[in-house]
Amino acid sequence: MVSAVEVTDLTVKFDAVTALEGVTHSFEPGTATAVMGVNGSGKTTMLECMAGLQKPTSGTVSGMSESLAYVCQHLPACWMPITAGEVLAMGRYGKRGLLGRLRGEDRSAMRRAGEQLDVNQFTDRSFGDLSGGQQQRVRIAQVLAGEPDVLMLDEPVTGLDIPSQERILEVIEDYSSRGAVVIITTHHLDEARHCDSVMLLANRLVAAGAPDEMLTEERLREAFGDRLLGDHADHEHDQDFIVLDDHGHGHDHHGTGHHGHDHHGTGHSHGHSHDHDHGHRDHNHDHGHHGHQDHGPHAH
Repeated sequence: MVSAVEVTDLTVKFDAVTALEGVTHSFEPGTATAVMGVNGSGKTTMLECMAGLQKPTSGTVSGMSESLAYVCQHLPACWMPITAGEVLAMGRYGKRGLLGRLRGEDRSAMRRAGEQLDVNQFTDRSFGDLSGGQQQRVRIAQVLAGEPDVLMLDEPVTGLDIPSQERILEVIEDYSSRGAVVIITTHHLDEARHCDSVMLLANRLVAAGAPDEMLTEERLREAFGDRLLGDHADHEHDQDFIVLDDHGHGHDHHGTGHHGHDHHGTGHSHGHSHDHDHGHRDHNHDHGHHGHQDHGPHAH
């Protein structure tokens, strides 16, 4: 049985900068949680503490399963001559070992994950030749092939084509419904609506609860401040907000890049701003392809 994952009084400081202060929250099995906040609000820092990549200054993480997977943001260009199928096979390393021979159950798990993300047709192609959306789908299929109890994804659909966004979000919903703990970070309201709960961060816990309770103007302004533009529309359930935020990913102020742990690369920064038009125009924030490539995330 998958247990709840709890962070208690989690605090992370880098010199004079506080990335997280006193965050306490429980992530329940069988649910997907969207962690929202501006760039630098502590979203990635919290995930890295939960994954064991970052040591908190104080506080604890409890209930974390050894069967966990953390998909970091898109990484710089892949230089290794590796196929998408080989990337997918990495998802079974946690169960089979780096040199362990793949068995029938491994290939079945890989095939199922590939079908879910619609990437089995890419297995013989060079991973580096795939589009950004195709690569991200392969990376997520990789971790699903490992059948983790806890799945954490850092902005999994930012900058991807709309079909890839929709496929990934559908898979996230389905995977959490099977009893796993799923956590995603996002800037986007429409992504958060796909989740069971929303956690708002501003280097502290602003609030947490059901999407209908958290995705209100009052709550969002507490988290996004003057980066949230717009007001309630005349219709009761029709909200139209624009979130102005920078997708530059400086790892929540401390700029240390990635912490290794077999993630095969460093964090990234786009270095420019995007205007996000959210509301009920689902997936209407197409940023185009950024061409990020990766050897694949790490799965325990």
